[in-house]
Amino acid sequence: MSISNRSEILFIYDCSFSNPNGDPLDANKPRIDEETGKNIVTDVRLKRTVRDYLYDLKGEEIFIRDITDEDEHLQDAKLRAENFLADKKDKSKLSLKEMREIIRQNILSGCIDVRLFGATIPIEKSSKEKSSVTLTGPVQFKMGQSLHRVKLQFIKGTGAFASGTERTKKTFREEYLLPYSLIGFYGVVNDCAAEHTGLTDDDVNKLMHALWNGTKNLISRSKAGQQPRLLFRVAYHEKYYHIGELDKLVDFQSDLNDEEIRDVEEGIFDFEKLIKVLEENKDKVDYIEYALDKRVRSKQELKKALSDYGLNVRELALG
Repeated sequence: MSISNRSEILFIYDCSFSNPNGDPLDANKPRIDEETGKNIVTDVRLKRTVRDYLYDLKGEEIFIRDITDEDEHLQDAKLRAENFLADKKDKSKLSLKEMREIIRQNILSGCIDVRLFGATIPIEKSSKEKSSVTLTGPVQFKMGQSLHRVKLQFIKGTGAFASGTERTKKTFREEYLLPYSLIGFYGVVNDCAAEHTGLTDDDVNKLMHALWNGTKNLISRSKAGQQPRLLFRVAYHEKYYHIGELDKLVDFQSDLNDEEIRDVEEGIFDFEKLIKVLEENKDKVDYIEYALDKRVRSKQELKKALSDYGLNVRELALG
């Protein structure tokens, strides 16, 4: 059975002296909107955080992951799809249509990332017999964007080794990072698309854990220093309905200039617009669940303000 409700997700996290999402076509610099000066993070980066957490730390199978052969060659998408045939040796005995249906069913039952985010899966029986399975993901996020202007910082350092033999000096390394960025993501869990991928309420619960705890586990050198600050989900009992653009209803205010901010405690959240819109739509809301980091300062006590309007609010247990 697919999910019970359509819902919206607002996820806010921050990074300190790190690179939340480098652009490989621009010296791996953090992505910055030239017009607004705000940091941009792709939805692909956020989905990678979710996938890595579910696969590496929770043992969930995912479709999109790196698999190499004994010669360290990466497996392509067609071969990855064939991993989901019951027996690859029987490929010649199946029609292309049969192959397609077996792979589709096995991937959906086995891979949580496809149930969440969808996929386009190429299928090839021979060079002349080809097809694909396209599954629209029920969970879709907009590009993430910082709640303030950011400052790009260029750093040089000494490498660990020389660049070759008979050298007397080590190489230099160069990198770009952001001293601080508070990033907001907005997404929708679409109940209609969930019917096609078989997304369940349990899958959505795992997604929420992966957003929060996956971000905390970004501890590679370039990604260390990221912390989840707010995770907020609104579930609706009215079919096909959602408010939209929750990310535009939260403000982060500071007495400092935007580029001078270095910590979440140097500003304060204002949830007034979010609370007002939810109160206006309370007849359509089934429940709200959220997690709020203890270091976050806010003008309103979020749970109390929403509960006072008769909304069903519960805290997420994400430990």
